[in-house]
Amino acid sequence: MKVKDIMTTEIISVDKDVDLRYVLKMMKKHSITKIPVVEDKKLIGVITDNMISYKLGSIKTKGIPASRLHASSVTDKEFETTTPYTKIEDILKKVGEPGPTMLNVIENDKLVGILTKADLLPLIDSKKQLHEIMQKKLHVISPGDRVIHARRVMIDEKVARLPVIEKGELAGMISDTEIAFALANIKRSFPMGRQKHQLEELLVDDIMKSPVIWTEPNITAVSAAKIMLEKHIGALPLMKNNNMVGIVTRTDLIKTIQI
Repeated sequence: MKVKDIMTTEIISVDKDVDLRYVLKMMKKHSITKIPVVEDKKLIGVITDNMISYKLGSIKTKGIPASRLHASSVTDKEFETTTPYTKIEDILKKVGEPGPTMLNVIENDKLVGILTKADLLPLIDSKKQLHEIMQKKLHVISPGDRVIHARRVMIDEKVARLPVIEKGELAGMISDTEIAFALANIKRSFPMGRQKHQLEELLVDDIMKSPVIWTEPNITAVSAAKIMLEKHIGALPLMKNNNMVGIVTRTDLIKTIQI
C-alpha cells in the first residue's frame, strides 16, 4: 500500500497573502487544525493551530487583530513532504516522533494531496483493548485555571490537549484550537490597553469544549478509531466508574497498525 491509496486529494489550502481571520474561518468550517500555505500554487509552508496560538499570544503582535495579520506571518516554513508512491510502512515508522503531524504529498513540484493521522485511522484493525495502549500519566486542569496556565502546561508537557476535571468529573477538553480562537476574539473585541488584562483573566471554563466524547478502556482499538473518524476528534478520554483512568490519541491507535 502506498500514500496515493489513502491520501486526501481534496486539499484545503490558503494563499500566503490572505488574512489570519480567513484562515481561522477555514479551520472552523472544515474542522481542521492544519492548512497548507501556497504561493503561485506552490507549497511554501503550513499553518497549525499551535502556531496561531503562539503568534497571537506573542508580544510582537500585541494589539494587532487577526484581520491585519497575513497567513505568511504564522506560516511554518519547515514542513515535511512525501510522494504518492511512498510506502505506508515507511510512513508508520515515523509515527510518534516529534515534528509535523501532516505530510504534504508532492509530485512534479505540485501539492497533490495531504496525509494526516486521520487518513491512517481506517487502516486500524487491532482487537487490542484500549487499556493495553492508553496513556496512564494524565495532565489535567480545572475549569477555574487560567488559559495562560493551560497553555504553559501543554508546552511543558508536549501535549496537544488537556482534559478538564471538575470535582473529579470530566467537564471538558481544551486544545490549541480553542486557545487560538479565543486569542483572535480578544484581539478583535478589545482595545490594545485591555487585551493583556482580558488574556490574564481568561479562564479554561470560558473556552473549553464541552461535553466531551469519551469511551471505556475495554473497547478495542478498531472501535476507538471508528469513533474518532465519526466524531472528528483526535483523542478519547477513558472513563471507568466515573473516573478518568487514561487517554488514547490517534498516535496511540496508529502504532497498532501492522502492514
